[in-house]
Amino acid sequence: MFKGVYTALVTPFLNGEIDFPSLDKLIDQQLSNGIQGFVVCGTTAESPTLTNQEKLELLQFTTERVKGKVPILFGSGSNCTKKTIELSQAACEFKIDGLLVVVPYYNKPPQEGLLAHFTAVADASNKPIVMYNVPGRTVTSLAADTIIELAKHPNIRGIKEADGDLNNFSKYKSAVGDDFALLSGDDESCVSFCLLGGHGVISVCSHVAPAAMVKWIHRAINKDESVREEYRRQQLWISNLYMTSNPIPVKAALNQKGVIASKEMRLPLVELNDTMTSQLMKSFENFQDIL
Repeated sequence: MFKGVYTALVTPFLNGEIDFPSLDKLIDQQLSNGIQGFVVCGTTAESPTLTNQEKLELLQFTTERVKGKVPILFGSGSNCTKKTIELSQAACEFKIDGLLVVVPYYNKPPQEGLLAHFTAVADASNKPIVMYNVPGRTVTSLAADTIIELAKHPNIRGIKEADGDLNNFSKYKSAVGDDFALLSGDDESCVSFCLLGGHGVISVCSHVAPAAMVKWIHRAINKDESVREEYRRQQLWISNLYMTSNPIPVKAALNQKGVIASKEMRLPLVELNDTMTSQLMKSFENFQDIL
């Protein structure tokens, strides 16, 4: 089962190209602080602006750098089932532990289409599938009944639930198997999610606070209710990492902290401006013991 804290890795850029030395430094910072897994080419990696060749180069670099120390999920999803299958099969040639497959965006498939899409991808892949439900970006959302049905597929082994409203989660969490991974995709509600029975989080905040996130989520998984208030006190810097579209703020933070060489984005995303960067870094000032 996939569990614990996975960092949804950013893609560092420098002069329009992938900055592999910065990615190496970021991976080292994460591993040395006890992170429990990585997602390569998720939303936070600016995957819509990466070519398939770049995605596979990122995957090759990361798998060779990590050397099996922690599990790796690869984001292979798109809004085209055929293209998703093709990229998934290419990724399965590498030493990965699973595929993160997002709900198809823009074309707004009905629930029957989602059932058919995820089933087709799972049938065609030789690595486990983790579904990615993120209605804030895809519009269409996996309904609880659809999740329960898809969880019966032997190759669909979990879900990343990025709907901050935990009502949908509460409808399906007890109806899926004990070995079905329940991962939050929302940093603000991830502790509550794990206290309710979740197994971990795919996180953006773990870029800047990997060790602390691992401790908080471990406590939440083990039903330590005291972590709820402690985590609530972190909301200033957590919310500021989402002051504009992810991953713009977190790349600025990593750059300011000297982990990556540039806060460069690919259009249509743009770098965090100086005023917002100052606001972001100021929000970290009272949390130096964590950040």
